[in-house]
Amino acid sequence: MKLPAAELVALHREVVRTPSVSGSEEPLMAFSASFLERHGVRVERVGGSLFAWTGAPAVAGAPLLLLNSHLDTVPVCPGWSRDPFAAEVAGERIFGLGSNDAKASVAAMIAATIAHAEGRGIAVALALVRDEERKSAGTEEIVAELARRGLAPAAVVIGEPTGLDVAVAQKGLLVLELVARGEAAHAAHARALGARNAANALARDLVAIEALLAGVAGPVDPLLGRSTVEPTILSGGTARNVVPAEARAVLDCRTVPVESTDALRARLAEVVEGELVVLSDRLRPVATATNLELVAAARRARPEAKLYGSATLSDMAFFAGTPAIKVGPGESERSHRPDEFVTVAELLAGASFYERLLAELDVAATVAKQLEVEA
Repeated sequence: MKLPAAELVALHREVVRTPSVSGSEEPLMAFSASFLERHGVRVERVGGSLFAWTGAPAVAGAPLLLLNSHLDTVPVCPGWSRDPFAAEVAGERIFGLGSNDAKASVAAMIAATIAHAEGRGIAVALALVRDEERKSAGTEEIVAELARRGLAPAAVVIGEPTGLDVAVAQKGLLVLELVARGEAAHAAHARALGARNAANALARDLVAIEALLAGVAGPVDPLLGRSTVEPTILSGGTARNVVPAEARAVLDCRTVPVESTDALRARLAEVVEGELVVLSDRLRPVATATNLELVAAARRARPEAKLYGSATLSDMAFFAGTPAIKVGPGESERSHRPDEFVTVAELLAGASFYERLLAELDVAATVAKQLEVEA
């Protein structure tokens, strides 16, 4: 059963109206579960996330396709001129916190899951997860539960705003802290004493990193380009009149498959005097071969879609080794901004794309199974 356009828009607006800042997703989880159950979809809870099933049963050996998107949003930022939870419609735009990232994907995936209720070639699992914006705890729970049940997805579709272009690769995230050390001294006497100022040492290291990256350095991934490094948080000093003995910079490093995190860290270490401390190395880059059936089906579902490599993170990072794509309605550039919006046309196109993608995969799996039987 396919949701009428008016019902899909109403669903999306209700999803936007239900606040779900990371850590407070429960009301939206309950609403989503109730909506799916009313439309005949089997729903269960996995940790703090929602898990829904439709189509052929995975236990019968049908390939399992996992649809994954997140219910949580970032907090409201300054600058909104509208009520961020009103889901106001103005012209073709639906405004609201999360309307674009990623509640348009959520509503469109719910609609596609309902439409696939009679599918027999593939099993579809819809994971609407918690806490993606902070630490991706929900998807980690889903991955662990699938492993516990002995279920391995044949393919994964991550719902994020991509303009319905298809991300077949995604950069990883390495978080480093650059620590420069000096010698504390009274600011009035530091120069005469020859005390090393950690702030100056940190500044020299940051300039050295900038010079390194400005040149042609590091291997190039065909889809993702080179690794990038950006200082994002600087700290140091204890008082206005004391030369700091220590200064720190957090480095946000977006990594690519062709360069290991160890290799990138070694390149940086060659040009800095300070210590490089690893704060996080859990989110590695991922890539899906473009000749796989998942990508082919996505292109059949939307021939005009571009294949590209994404610089932004998503829960695609948890599916290394599994065919996975990131695709959804809306535009990434609107995310986490005041007066966030998605258009009605984008929302409807997103649901239509997901529905066609499931249909393409369902047919392909059915044909493959029939050929297997005949052989």
